[in-house]
Amino acid sequence: MDIKKIEKKWQAIWEKEKLANFNPKNSDKKYYCLEMFSYPSAAKLHLGHWYNYAPTDSFVRYKKMKGFEVFQPMGFDAFGLPAENYAIKTGIHPKDSTEQNIINMEQTLSEMGAMFDWSAEIKTCNEDYYKWTQWLFLKLYEKGLAYRKEAPVNWCPDCKTVLANEQVVNGECERCKSTVVKKDLTQWFFKITDYAEELLQGLSNLDWPEKTKLMQKNWIGKSTGGEIEFTAESGDKFKVFTTRADTLFGVSYVVLAPEHPLVKKLTSKKQKKAVDEYILETSKTNEIDRLSTSREKTGVYIGHNAINPINGKSVPIYAADYVLYSYGTGAVMGVPSHDERDFAFAKKHDLPITRVIKGANCNDELPFTEDGILVNSTGFDGLTSEEARKAIINKLVKEGKAEHKTNYRLRDWLVSRQRYWGAPIPIIHCEKCGAVPVPYQDLPVKLPYDVEFTPDGESPLAKHEGYMNAKCPICGADARRDPDTLDTFVCSSWYYLRYPDANNAKEPFNSDLINKILPVDKYVGGAEHACMHLLYARFITKALRDMGYLNFDEPFKSLVHQGVILGPDGQRMSKSKGNVIAPDPYVQEHGSDVLRLYLMFGFSYTEGGPWNDDGIKAITKFLDRIERLQAKVVALSNNKVNTIGKNEKDLLYAVNYAVKAVDKDMENFSFNTAVARLMELLNALSKYDSADGEKNGVVFKNAFKTFILLLAPCAPHFAEEIWESLGNKNSIFYAKYPECDENALVLDEVEVAVQINSKMRAKLTIPSTANEEQIKELIYADAKLAEELKDKTIKKLIIVPKRLVNIIV
Repeated sequence: MDIKKIEKKWQAIWEKEKLANFNPKNSDKKYYCLEMFSYPSAAKLHLGHWYNYAPTDSFVRYKKMKGFEVFQPMGFDAFGLPAENYAIKTGIHPKDSTEQNIINMEQTLSEMGAMFDWSAEIKTCNEDYYKWTQWLFLKLYEKGLAYRKEAPVNWCPDCKTVLANEQVVNGECERCKSTVVKKDLTQWFFKITDYAEELLQGLSNLDWPEKTKLMQKNWIGKSTGGEIEFTAESGDKFKVFTTRADTLFGVSYVVLAPEHPLVKKLTSKKQKKAVDEYILETSKTNEIDRLSTSREKTGVYIGHNAINPINGKSVPIYAADYVLYSYGTGAVMGVPSHDERDFAFAKKHDLPITRVIKGANCNDELPFTEDGILVNSTGFDGLTSEEARKAIINKLVKEGKAEHKTNYRLRDWLVSRQRYWGAPIPIIHCEKCGAVPVPYQDLPVKLPYDVEFTPDGESPLAKHEGYMNAKCPICGADARRDPDTLDTFVCSSWYYLRYPDANNAKEPFNSDLINKILPVDKYVGGAEHACMHLLYARFITKALRDMGYLNFDEPFKSLVHQGVILGPDGQRMSKSKGNVIAPDPYVQEHGSDVLRLYLMFGFSYTEGGPWNDDGIKAITKFLDRIERLQAKVVALSNNKVNTIGKNEKDLLYAVNYAVKAVDKDMENFSFNTAVARLMELLNALSKYDSADGEKNGVVFKNAFKTFILLLAPCAPHFAEEIWESLGNKNSIFYAKYPECDENALVLDEVEVAVQINSKMRAKLTIPSTANEEQIKELIYADAKLAEELKDKTIKKLIIVPKRLVNIIV
């Protein structure tokens, strides 16, 4: 079979018949399967793209054959730093390089033979898409969910832009690996914190990997306790959030975040130099590292004390980087007797350690971090920790020194970027009117082409006078556009809503249509997006729901993370390591179906593993065997034998066993075991073909047809060709997926292992319905077993149906 020729043939037929096009009229049977769209930063697909898209496409084809109206769109997450950095390096404009890369990737994706609905394609860098990204920004602004403030942000000195917390890894920019520093800038934020509780509670209803749900849960970081007011000796007040108010009598110091305004205000002259140096060092450490529990707590005394409100004792104030000004109140209390890291901090700084919790019948050596009974806590001694937490907060509430409080680790989403290649922020700044939204009829705010985008710390658009100069929409005075662009995660936070209505020029999407097709039934993509894209998309869905545009709560009902295909050396593929594997040579030599089948068979889909092509030739031989068998099936199709003997029953059992197993495996993304079952069925077909005696041509042909139907989602071009050769006029993907005949799984006879006193002695074929007396007769009828049981009495038969008989003598 000329595999390249049949690939082109069937791809042309699929395109002509619009096999992949979704019909909204059948939305009652819809199945929306979506792979996370790719970033067109390279001219060609790498093996990782193939591993994401090809097996998932097989799942979609399987769903189509199961009777669903499937929707599998494709597009490109086309804004972002990689294209801009590439442009800076090469001089090729990011628009030009991105558009060319998209053309190349479209071609490669088409050659894969995937069933993408290209009529719904989106490219986030196109005006007809980012117009609606800007619309989304304005809607959030109208609802008070988009706001601007000055805040300390993560700044990459090489990329010269702001980074979200999630984009900082081990203190370095995830893109260029430069050390990230802190910088105060006026930025735009989305108020995702308004949805913190719902984002947390909604996780329980999602069919997502537990690890991903746990990551989001920890990132949201809910904690319940009290906010307690301390008073500095200067009279300045600050609040401390704690979940352990029962330890309040044990406070021996308090900590302010280095960025807290009271640090500079209260620092003594004697301590100023040390505090200033400490603040500078802190600015070089990102928030994630500062919060790490494995990192040693550091800090510096600011030369000022505060009063503990529960007992009036004076305690020193420290500035320490493990406290964030953006989290909670920016202040914490130190209780060294009942916190391991506070204990180490107190030892290091020679601070007092006072026990206030006694363990109940356990080792309560300090630091004792469990709940217990209060001691050294005047008025509260003898209470349990749980009782004391409530009682102490209630006392302070009455005195106006505390309130009950729930805190979240989640911070508002910083969306401003000081880079060129992104969606412009649709705001005009007027000296008289302030920040003014661009009127909806003036969208999109177009990204100009002629921009000097070499980074210098200032937004590139700020240097383009033609872009920046504007009239205030309210008063008509001269004004300036916002010079920043939006984080590319804003573009991807709603793209799944655009796909079903991608060509709508009047609105981002038609709500009636979207509410029929959404939410996404199966979402497939990398686990690295757990705390960014997946969280942001959930937030945007809930915000649009509350605005009345959507009637569902979550964007993605079910989520699958594909594993990672590593280089042959077991490391992540990268150009610098020289271990990148391109799929093209394999496609050219073996065809796309062979590569697809090998990726499905050679790896557990959710785990991945090191690339090894030793087995790819075995897949080619597998298809060759099928092709040879097809000729024999055709030759036997006119055979008039219609008897159903043992061989036929064995074949029908194998067919229906495979149908049941492959159906389950495809549904569960267990592609490797699905292909293994197909190989087993091919062996059963070959065994029937080579068996002695006459063949039932009808049984053989129907069994082979069922096999090809099962194979079709996994090797679509090849299966189409075989299907046509069997006399079928329509695409195999219009055919119904096989259903298991449970009756065929009931065998007349089964082979069981026979043991005597639990030691294996023989194998015996018995009727599947045989009772104990009939089994005894068969045992004695077997010469070998009869000899072993000579002069012995069977005391008991232990029977494991259809598997084992243990004879106790």
